[in-house]
Parts: sequence; C-alpha cells; structure tokens
Amino acid sequence: MIYVLSSKNQQILNAKKDYSIGNRYLKVKLKTNFMKKLVAEFIGTFWLVLGGCGSAVLAAGFPDVGIGFVGVAFAFGLTVLTMAYAVGHISGGHFNPAVTIGLWMGGRFDAKEIPSYIISQVIGGIAGAGVLYLIATGNGSDVGNFAANGYDSLSPGGYNMTAALVTEVVMTFMFLIIILGATHKNANGKFAGIAIGLGLTLIHLISIPVTNTSVNPARSTSQALFAGGEAMGQLWLFWVAPIVGAVLAGIVYKFMAPNKD
Repeated sequence: MIYVLSSKNQQILNAKKDYSIGNRYLKVKLKTNFMKKLVAEFIGTFWLVLGGCGSAVLAAGFPDVGIGFVGVAFAFGLTVLTMAYAVGHISGGHFNPAVTIGLWMGGRFDAKEIPSYIISQVIGGIAGAGVLYLIATGNGSDVGNFAANGYDSLSPGGYNMTAALVTEVVMTFMFLIIILGATHKNANGKFAGIAIGLGLTLIHLISIPVTNTSVNPARSTSQALFAGGEAMGQLWLFWVAPIVGAVLAGIVYKFMAPNKD
C-alpha cells in the first residue's frame, strides 16, 4: 500500500514538473515571438524613414533629374507596400504609432502591446534618420530641414497651423479607414499591402505641400530630432493630429464593419 501511494505521489510530482517546464517554455516562446514583432516594427519603420525621407532629402531636388513631390509620394508608398509583404505577417505591419492606436480603437490590437510597438517604431525611425543623415552629409552639402514636418515657415506651401492640423487629422483618418478596410476579415487580404501602399502614396500627393506629410508620429520625430530648432517646437502637432485622426477612424470603422465572426 505504501509503495502504491509513493508511486502515485511520484507521478503527481513528475506531472507538476512537466507542467512547470512546459509553462516556462511557453512563456519563453511567447516572449521570443513578441520580440520578433518588435524587430519587424523596427525594420519596417527604419525602411519607411530611410526610403521615404531619403527620397525627399537626396533625390527630390536633384538638378535636372529630381523626382519631385510625385516621386517622394511614391517612395513613401513603396516603403510601406514592400514592408507590408516582407514583415507584415510577423508584426501586422504597423510602422506607425497612429496605426497601432487606430487598430486598437478598431478592436484589432491588444492594448498591452501598444507601448512596446510605439517604442520600437520611434527607435526604428530615428535609426533610419541617422543613416540618412550620414549619407546626406557625405558630400558636405546642407541637409536643409531634413524632410521635417511643419507649418508656417516649415510648410512647403507656407500653410498655417490650422491647415496643417486639419490636413493631418483628415489624412490619417483616411489612412486608417483604408488599413481597417483592406485588412478586414471580409476583404481580400492578399491585396491589402497594395491598397495601403497606394493609399499612402495618394495621401502624400495631396498633403506634401501643406506639411511635408506626416500621418506618422515616428516619421515626424525622427526628422525633427536631426533638424532641430523650430521642427522640434512644432512636433507636438504631428503626434496629436495623427493620433486623433486614427482614433476617430477606429471608432467609425468599428461601427460600420465590426471585425467579428
């Protein structure tokens, strides 16, 4: 009888041990998977800043053959399109704090992951701007405003703060409507990256003359840090306006088409 009881106790202990090991393994795996998401967000935002802002700083005004506003608009769209297919399956392909917050408002993202995503996006953007700065200053030329976002004297068209605020709220609102729609369970997800990339291109075609187009606080922060001065003083608008637009879009799209089974 004593032997039987000891055997059962041993089985219970072994089961507990196995459960503990399995639980630890699961926690490590979850943490590893989450880190992969953060790395993907870093890389995606890095590429968005280097490719999009890089086209504005290096190629937009190149003598005789510069790509101009149209080229810059397509460059931004292409960075998002390429990264959506490259790493979107890992992290969801946000690359933008406003997108992360908008997806959360739309019921598509877990609130507890928001801070980590935003930190990764901002650091990725700064890294991209750092690489761009090293390249842009390689021939001794002045980088100008470094594709920073702004209004009044920092606006390419001299638009005031009200125009900039309205532009960024509305453009980000529409960007999130496109994202929420293209990634909805009833949409054809294979083409989501194309719709989102082209949507961002159109947004830039509309709004580059007004604010240099932000709709992305990480992109604005990265450039303002290197441009300094007035760009840093105006940075608040390019956090507030995109987030407001994203929140509104999340609320509206969740009302129109809840992503529930």
